[in-house]
Order: sequence, then C-alpha cells, then structure tokens
Amino acid sequence: MTSRVGKFTRILLIAAALVATVILATGPLFRLDILSFGTIFQLLTYATMVGAGVVILGIVALILDRRARRGIGAALLAILVAGVPTLLMANNARTAQALPYIHDITTDTANPPAFVAALPLRADAPNPPEYDPEVAAKQRAGYPDLGTQRLALSPETAFAEALDAVRDEGLEVIAEVPDEGRIEAVATTAFFGFKDDVVIRVRPDDGDGALVDIRSKSRMGQSDVGANAARIRALQEEIAD
Repeated sequence: MTSRVGKFTRILLIAAALVATVILATGPLFRLDILSFGTIFQLLTYATMVGAGVVILGIVALILDRRARRGIGAALLAILVAGVPTLLMANNARTAQALPYIHDITTDTANPPAFVAALPLRADAPNPPEYDPEVAAKQRAGYPDLGTQRLALSPETAFAEALDAVRDEGLEVIAEVPDEGRIEAVATTAFFGFKDDVVIRVRPDDGDGALVDIRSKSRMGQSDVGANAARIRALQEEIAD
C-alpha cells in the first residue's frame, strides 16, 4: 500500500510540475505571439483546475502515506509546486469577479480625456478607443474614489508634474502637448506584456489652480482586474507628492 501511494505521489509531482510550467509559460508564449489571448486564457483555466486537483490529491496522499517520509516529501512538494501558481490564478479570478467587469477607467466619466497619439497603436486592438457611456455607472459603483485631481499649481507646473509622474511610474511617453495639456503614454504589464493606453489632461481651474484628469484603457480583455484603476491612483499619488 505504501509503495503504491509513493508511486502516486511521484505522479502527482510530475503533474504539479506540468501545471507550474504551463502557467509560467503563458506569459512568454503570449509575448512572442505564439499563442493567442483566447488560447492563453483557456490554458490558464485548465491548468488552474488541474492544479487544484493536484493539491487535493496531494493532501489525500499525505493522509494515506503519513508514515513514509519519502512519500510525504513528494506529496508536500507537489502541493507546493502546484498550489502556489494555482492559488495566484484563483486569487486573480476572485478579484476579477469582485471588481467591475470593465477595462476603461477615467477620472472624468462625463467628459473623459480622448486618445489622439494612441489611436494608430490601437488600430488592431479588440477594444475600441471610444468611451462607452454605459461604463460610467459600473465605474462609479466599483471605484467611487476616482475623480478629477485639483492642484494648487499653475497648469504649466501641473503638466510638468504629471509628465514626471508618468515617467516615474515607468510608462512609455508617446505624446506631450503642453498647449493642449495632453500627455499620452503606454503601460506594459510585467508578465503578459499587455498594452494599456493612458492619456492625461491638464486644464486650468476656475481659480489659480489646475485640474488633472487621467484615463487608462486596456487594448484587449473585458476585465482589467483593477489594473487601470490602480494605475490611475498611483499616478495621482505621484503627482500629489
């Protein structure tokens, strides 16, 4: 019985290694245009399901083979190798379900900043550059804290601060037009290399200050899992500092 369980845990370890390999390989495979976004999503879904199964079976193997140190070590390793990436994927899915199912976030939902320089870059993107007014209600429900940033600075100084913030956040600046108060940049996610476009609009306030609005939109995917809202918050904090 013990030997059978030991063989079983070794099989689990191989399965765990495959799960981890598939999940870790999806990023490079997408970046290299080897696999499409849809295929990557399916692979991640299946790998997460298999990984969860490996973890459950690994726990069962621990219970059945608790006296054999070798079997316990293999089972624990299988649980760890499959469990960590599976937990990350499951947490990502849970986060996506908890947040609004949108990918276009702006601090001004009534009059969002428009993309200009980013338009050619989005020519083949699944998500169009235009703003969908129906997104506004979902954004207000999910991200009620986001709004126009008011600064006690001249528009010229606010523009310079916003440009510095974009660069400090590691975004690629593709346009800076002080006369229009417009800054455009591209953000690239670390793992998959997804491209999100950002546009910042700086306007004079009624007084001596400036109004800063930011819009961040993904080129693909229906849910951004909160990435665009987090990016806007980071830029606002950087500008305020």
